[in-house]
Formats: sequence, structure tokens, C-alpha cells
Amino acid sequence: MKPYNRPVMKKLIPLFLLFFTIIFAGCSGSDTYRGSWKAMDANGAKYEIVFEADSFSIKDSTGEIKKFEYDQHSVQIQNSVRTYGIRLSDGRGYQINFPIADNIITGLINDENGNLIYTIDRNSYVKYEDIYKLK
Repeated sequence: MKPYNRPVMKKLIPLFLLFFTIIFAGCSGSDTYRGSWKAMDANGAKYEIVFEADSFSIKDSTGEIKKFEYDQHSVQIQNSVRTYGIRLSDGRGYQINFPIADNIITGLINDENGNLIYTIDRNSYVKYEDIYKLK
């Protein structure tokens, strides 16, 4: 029986390490949406949302904070419009969408069916109608 070829193994090991690094890094949230957001729901209620690498928190107007664990499972960029898919630890899925080309300051959080949950903006509270006026 012929022993394995050491030079080939030396080349394969770094490739496997790179592959697993990419896979595990892909599960954490994108730098595009990490950080603090001012959010507004369809009824006009205001929230503060903070995205971390694998969790986010939502603070309502009374100061109550809810924290959720998530994994990012998809990224779609089409015509400079970005959409990130996330899945919560309880199985619910959401999309973080930046509908204005090349604008990652203002966006939407939708459920898996495309229903609006929140509008988000880095600087101010924005109504859904106002997002499309910005175009």
C-alpha cells in the first residue's frame, strides 16, 4: 500500500481551513446592517434595533428590550439592491432589504412573505411611503 502524498496534503489542509472559515463567517450578520437603527412599524410605533454579529435587540417606546439570536442564511444583490435573509433561533425568517440602489442607510425588515415589519434608518424614523419618495 502506497503512503499518502505529503505535499498534496499540505496544500489541501489550508484549503479546507479556508472553506470552513468562509462557512462559519457566512453565518454571522453582515457589516451592512450591524449596528443601531431607528425603526418604525406599519402603525407608526417607534423602536430602536441593534444588530450584533449573531443577535439583535429591539427596544420599544416604553424601554422594554427583547433580544433574539439569529443566523444570516442568504445574501442577494441585484441592480445594487441588497437583501439579507436571517433566521431566528425559533425558526422564524426575515429579510433585511435596502430597496434604494447603493443606499444602505434606509431599509426595510420584512417577514418571509414580504410583509412589512419595520422601516429602518440609521439617522431618523422613516415611514414606508417616504422610503420610496427618496428614490
